[in-house]
Amino acid sequence: MQKHDMSFKEYYEKTIREKLAKEFELKNPLAVPKLEKVVVNVGVGEATSNRKVLETVAKQIEKITGQKPVFTKARRAISGFKVRKGMPIGVKVTLRGKRMYDFFEKLVKIVIPRIKDFRGIDLSCLDSSGNLNLGFTEQLIFPELEFDDIDRIRGLQVTVVVKGGDREKNKRLFEEFGIPFKSEK
Repeated sequence: MQKHDMSFKEYYEKTIREKLAKEFELKNPLAVPKLEKVVVNVGVGEATSNRKVLETVAKQIEKITGQKPVFTKARRAISGFKVRKGMPIGVKVTLRGKRMYDFFEKLVKIVIPRIKDFRGIDLSCLDSSGNLNLGFTEQLIFPELEFDDIDRIRGLQVTVVVKGGDREKNKRLFEEFGIPFKSEK
């Protein structure tokens, strides 16, 4: 596991990079998988009837990530859901650099342990490129949000994008950071 006096970025640079380079016999240190960005996304279906909901969700995501989100717009019209093309229907934040490492560290050390009945992250959360896609059913597992400030429980999607490497190498990278995967049977 990781020493507590190091940030995740330092821990990656001083420990994980060397360890993975040896393990996979990589000569070039740039060939070692590395976190590129973290994207936090919330789709707000009720935004079609109530515009103020997007502002509320945007404030919550800003509290969680420490960065102002952008509004995502509908790519095409869906008449059954009363959605027109270009209508704002969600918010997202793309984190890079220090904020990305800080958010990822909070995700691993604080948020994931707060999940009820947690038995490990399913390997299906790793896509074919080795990026980690986590869906949370409620935003309350983030410690910045108070229960009284929440108007409604909403889910959110967190995608951790890794540069370089394949699915197996990226899985090892996440394990080194302390992501608990379910054991394969």
